[in-house]
Amino acid sequence: MYTTLFFVIIAILVLDFALESVLDYLNAKNASVTLPEEVSDIYDAEKYKKQQEYFKANEKFGLVSGVFGFVVMMLMFFLFGFAFVDNLARSWVEGAIWVALVFFGILYYTNDIISMPFDLYKTFVIEEKFGFNKMTKGLFVKDTLKGWLMTAVLGGGLLSLLILIYEWAGEYFWIMGWALMAFISIFMMMFYSNLIVPLFNKQTPLEEGELRTAIESFCQKVGFQLDNLFVIDGSKRTTKANAYFSGLGAKKRIVLYDTLISTLTTEEIVAVLAHEIGHYKKKHTMKMLFVSLINSGVIFYLLSLVLGQYSQSFAEALGSNQRSFHLSLIVFGVLYTPVSTLLGIALNVMSRKNEYEADGFAKEHGLAEPLAGALRKLSETSLSNLTPHPAYVFFHYSHPTLLQRLRSLNK
Repeated sequence: MYTTLFFVIIAILVLDFALESVLDYLNAKNASVTLPEEVSDIYDAEKYKKQQEYFKANEKFGLVSGVFGFVVMMLMFFLFGFAFVDNLARSWVEGAIWVALVFFGILYYTNDIISMPFDLYKTFVIEEKFGFNKMTKGLFVKDTLKGWLMTAVLGGGLLSLLILIYEWAGEYFWIMGWALMAFISIFMMMFYSNLIVPLFNKQTPLEEGELRTAIESFCQKVGFQLDNLFVIDGSKRTTKANAYFSGLGAKKRIVLYDTLISTLTTEEIVAVLAHEIGHYKKKHTMKMLFVSLINSGVIFYLLSLVLGQYSQSFAEALGSNQRSFHLSLIVFGVLYTPVSTLLGIALNVMSRKNEYEADGFAKEHGLAEPLAGALRKLSETSLSNLTPHPAYVFFHYSHPTLLQRLRSLNK
């Protein structure tokens, strides 16, 4: 029997899918066959044509995979699939924690398996066709199995702790749950590169030479103590280049992809690192962490309000007559979607502002031109979309577009 809450859930899912579909349509319509003037020196006509083909291939892939995912989700709700999985889990195990673990385990691994053809097509057809993929099928299998194991250990452990806290803490659940998530967030920020990355990639200290000397010289110039500078073997999976900053305090480190080193000049790499150091100097990492923790606190508070009072209604909306923590999480996750969308927009606005400021830090130290050159090259080598629709950027981009950043650097 379909309840009023059931139709509220369906309405939210349909509206969310409709919004994403409109944004994708606008983004596709905004793709320009004319090469923007700011990058005419880096893209030739043939290369830009290839970029447009790559964009269209990904758009079509996103449309098919998105519709497939939406249809599967609708079937799960209309056919009471979540109640079926819940009953299946209860027939196998007993106890709230074990039932929840089996319930989410079935959902996660089943979804991963039915989505795997899409992952394989994306990696070994689209990325392969445009020269990006370096991953072997054997490495794909290893990554998948490692991901499954890591999800079982970390995801299962976190879920178990949350249910224990919920059963034990009562009205203080939201405070203790929030504290747990805050601890995990900070811990992962500090030790992600030490604990998680090595499971998938090899990190080695950047060897002595011109590049390291140039980086250390710049760090000394701006008063940034850098003890951990690593190179990661990103080329084992893709030709796309990247760099990132992680950690806090003594655990902070900068990681360069080997593809970045092979793509950019020494001065351009220093400019990219100046941008990353700019984030640290302007305390962007701490600000974003603070906002993220506040967001987590709001989520746990709202969750605590509805768990006790509405958990039976949540279960009935999914076709079950047995209230449970895990079924309530499913419904709450959908009901929270509008709030999550608004918060996501706010976080993206904040993130784009931070990116401009980090670019400005590099510019203040005379690296505007090499940073602009690096951005052009990274865009060109990854065939990124140069003309996304403003609405799509507003909703989804955590970074300003390439042209926006170039114009800002050239002011």
